[in-house]
Amino acid sequence: MRPEPNELQELVRDLHRQGSAWLPAGLGTRLDWGPPLQAPCTVVSCAALRGVREFNPGDFTITVAAGTQLVEVQEALGHQGQWLSVDAPWGDREGAAAGSIGGLVARGLAGGYRQRYLGVRDQLIGLALMRADGVTARAGGKVVKNVAGYDLMRLFTGSWGSLGLITELTLRTLPRPPLRRSVCFQGGADDLAGLSRWLLGSSLSPERIDWWNGSLAAAAGLDPEPLLLVGLASVDAATLQEQVRCLQERCSLPARVLDAATTGAWLAQARGGTGPAAPASPGATAAAPAWLLRLGVSPDRLGSLMQAPALAGLAVDMAAGSGLGLAWSEPTGSQPALTSSQVGALRRLCGELGGHLTVLRQPPDAGLPAWLDAPSRPLIEAIKRRFDPASQLAPGRLPGVAQSFSTV
Repeated sequence: MRPEPNELQELVRDLHRQGSAWLPAGLGTRLDWGPPLQAPCTVVSCAALRGVREFNPGDFTITVAAGTQLVEVQEALGHQGQWLSVDAPWGDREGAAAGSIGGLVARGLAGGYRQRYLGVRDQLIGLALMRADGVTARAGGKVVKNVAGYDLMRLFTGSWGSLGLITELTLRTLPRPPLRRSVCFQGGADDLAGLSRWLLGSSLSPERIDWWNGSLAAAAGLDPEPLLLVGLASVDAATLQEQVRCLQERCSLPARVLDAATTGAWLAQARGGTGPAAPASPGATAAAPAWLLRLGVSPDRLGSLMQAPALAGLAVDMAAGSGLGLAWSEPTGSQPALTSSQVGALRRLCGELGGHLTVLRQPPDAGLPAWLDAPSRPLIEAIKRRFDPASQLAPGRLPGVAQSFSTV
């Protein structure tokens, strides 16, 4: 359901009175991500909640409705030489399948820009929300330095709609760097690991240090070898060139210098994926969806992960500084190229390397829990009971609480 802004609260109140389960959603482009819902749900979309509500270029803040596409936010900021320092959601290619800013926050996923600018929750300074009973609330404020109310921004980032419906967000913006270059190195994993360690301990502050495996490099039209993509930005051309020269002198591998447009094209090509599955026409047989996995390991052990045989058949894009990234595999014919047992083995490997694995997308019959129980599960469930005592919101999708499947 896509209610108009003036209809949203009454709709939620009706669902609460009826005791109906419902799923908060942005534009509905990624409803198949995460655990399957454990009860029939009404999907309540924020698609009608769109547009910039307030933009203060001097304060470097912007307030937007939750259903606004990220590309629209970036376009509005670009007119003032500013930007929101987050990556587009996986699956977006040249604006296709674009997700909403509310959905981006609700999933809490951050890409390579996290290296310099931190995650999406660190850009969020205020939000408005609607509880399961239709009561509205606000947290945070509209200035970068504020201590107004509880820090619900961090709580709702990555909550997957389990605590409430995000309706409005205030985010901090940054001046768009006038000059950008990227330096790409391809070669052996040991050489790339050494360069990554040096970069993380150096005085340089790259925008991103993305480590791709050979499969992803090939998907971007490059040689099928692992690569390290180092993004640089500066306000001064001489300083930027000095950073490029420093990288070239440090590493014995051949270096390829890219301008901003070429870097953007590489990123779009490599991470474009398939986007959300298109609705099947009557009588049509839908292809098995691709696997999409979120990997996380201790950053100092990322080299071990990138050389692991368990990644065979996957395209992998990892952020060297955080140890977080995505891996995916497209269907081969009518069958997925990856099995549940292989993903289970990869999950165990991530755990051994000090991290975790989240299944964002999987074939319908795979039956893997999207995430495992977190050590803080009792606290997570207590918070859920406070926000949604009737368990009406996103049944079965509570991050940190594993789902049970009879097929596992």
